[in-house]
Amino acid sequence: MNFYSNGKLLLTGEYVVLDGAASLAVPTKFGQDLIIESIKESQLIWGSFTNTGECWFEATFDLPKLRLTSATFNSNKEGNAEFIAETLSDILLEAKKLNPEFLTTKNGFVVKTNLTFPQNWGLGSSSTLINNIATWANVNPFTLLWNAFSGSGYDIACASNNTPILYELKEKQPIVSKVEFNPNFSDELFFVYLNQKQNSREGIAQYKQHKEEAQTLIPEMNILTQEFLKAASSKKLNKIIIEHEQLISSIIKQTPVKKRLFSDYFGEIKSLGAWGGDFVLATGNDDTLPYFKQKGYDTIVPYKEMVL
Repeated sequence: MNFYSNGKLLLTGEYVVLDGAASLAVPTKFGQDLIIESIKESQLIWGSFTNTGECWFEATFDLPKLRLTSATFNSNKEGNAEFIAETLSDILLEAKKLNPEFLTTKNGFVVKTNLTFPQNWGLGSSSTLINNIATWANVNPFTLLWNAFSGSGYDIACASNNTPILYELKEKQPIVSKVEFNPNFSDELFFVYLNQKQNSREGIAQYKQHKEEAQTLIPEMNILTQEFLKAASSKKLNKIIIEHEQLISSIIKQTPVKKRLFSDYFGEIKSLGAWGGDFVLATGNDDTLPYFKQKGYDTIVPYKEMVL
């Protein structure tokens, strides 16, 4: 068996998507697959591989109880094998609760996951994993996400959609609408990696301190999302980006990324997802790459190379 899920980027409505704002999200050309082979032993042997083919995490569980028997973690980043194994075990156990037939066969499995993007890019290594496991277990991926973790679920929606979407939470139910977003000025749009992976849980925790104020601004945010979706030129998009950045800045009390890092940039820059890390969206031209490279930001992905 082989499953694949798309990565994600949230273009509008970051943070307020948690409280029902209609937000524009796009699936990426990068993602993660899950390859499953049956074995005779009653074990689940797991291997997670980077986009360069290196195994960064291995674990073995006894079935059917999913008891961890061994785990190794190969990375220079923070974390340890047991913590990652526990997180994986939690996801699998939640999947078993939703579908008691999952992982009850006499045989076991060798499972391999393969990312097609660098781990630190923040394109959804967790959401693609959860969506793949949900598909394998034949359970609802949103329920699995919310039972195992938290979040709005827009990333889960991107995992299984191959077009841009409008995502909205209504009474804790995900509303996903496919939309057309293929700007004729897409060659003027770039995704720039800020050289640090953002922990979205920290950003969300900070946002929740200002949640009440945010809810009053959702109608304004919904209008900005519609304007973003319909922008006919990069000039028009620039105006929307400025308004959007000011609105989110007023909610989370953080300085917009352009003002903080790129005040001399000639185009506009918009934070994506949790502010402070991962990718930003920049409007620009042929001078965009040299500008960011000179500032020490070497990962600049043109829109058409990133978005599915």
